[in-house]
Amino acid sequence: MLKIFKHYRPNQVARYVKSYFRGRLYIVGIGGYEFDGGRLLPPNSKDKKVLMTLSEVNREIEQLAEVI
Repeated sequence: MLKIFKHYRPNQVARYVKSYFRGRLYIVGIGGYEFDGGRLLPPNSKDKKVLMTLSEVNREIEQLAEVI
């Protein structure tokens, strides 16, 4: 299943990844990602914007884990 986010909100993306644990998502204007184990996986591209988004969402996931 592919989830498409029209707006980039790191907390919203992190909650989605944390709840579904494995799958794919696409953020309009940024690109597509795969996630497994409740974390975004590094993409094949080395685009700086994509990598920054990846690290930001994974930080949000870690913060969600600390709250619970």
